[in-house]
Amino acid sequence: MAIDIALRLGAEIVSVDSMMLYRGMDVGTAKPTHTERRGVPHHMIDIADPSEEFSVAAFRRLGRRILNRGSSPFVIVGGSGLHFRALVDPMSFAPTDEATRAELEAAEHDDLVEELLAVDRDAGRHVDLANQRRVVRAVEIARLTGETPSSRAGTAEAEDLRRYVPEIEFTAIGVDPGEDLDRRIHARLASMRSGGLVDEVTALQGEMGRTAANAVGYREILGHLEGRMTLDQAFESIGSNTRQLARRQRTWFQRDPRIRWIPWIDEHEARVDRAMELLT
Repeated sequence: MAIDIALRLGAEIVSVDSMMLYRGMDVGTAKPTHTERRGVPHHMIDIADPSEEFSVAAFRRLGRRILNRGSSPFVIVGGSGLHFRALVDPMSFAPTDEATRAELEAAEHDDLVEELLAVDRDAGRHVDLANQRRVVRAVEIARLTGETPSSRAGTAEAEDLRRYVPEIEFTAIGVDPGEDLDRRIHARLASMRSGGLVDEVTALQGEMGRTAANAVGYREILGHLEGRMTLDQAFESIGSNTRQLARRQRTWFQRDPRIRWIPWIDEHEARVDRAMELLT
């Protein structure tokens, strides 16, 4: 759909898929081939090695440089809700420090929660205290800047984010597959299995950083290659985790009042026509 819309508009495509940016991660991300792209320029694809920890802040910086060129329309496609909002909405990022992060990741979770609550007793209103990575990041920010989850939540930027006030004007279209979602996920799993996902992950094994190795599809096949589950169990797990991810993505995007939703229509041209009506 995005490629056909881009062809009609004379536009370029910017991917906001958090894993398509990694080179070599093709089958598991459904990355469009050069043939499938039909000459439409694509950005934010194949820009990092899987060993890199490519942050959302780095994604925003590079993506904004592309959008700010202003030489043609852009169709933003994806993907990760956080990466989409980082690209179009006001979103600044606190600094990070490798040594501090390593120290915090080695600490006990309960100790980190205690430290966070000691500087911000209302932190639980803004941070999922059961989520290790979010707690680590909150403590890291507090140590480096003195800012707490509560103080950050009270800024004008945070208020604009809550109210979905964009920095870049856009028209957003969501396509909801409805009850067809499970069937499409099942078909996607079959395509990944026959398309060489196991061989792809085998070739990348040992070269993937934490972020890449934790991607749905890759994490489970790595578990199989390490002898922790059979191949059938790995694909069953991919299916279950994909359905959970899809539910989270749907919830995230349905909160955004700027998105105009269209139902899934089997006829491809009809879907594109419907989207074009909303864009013009």
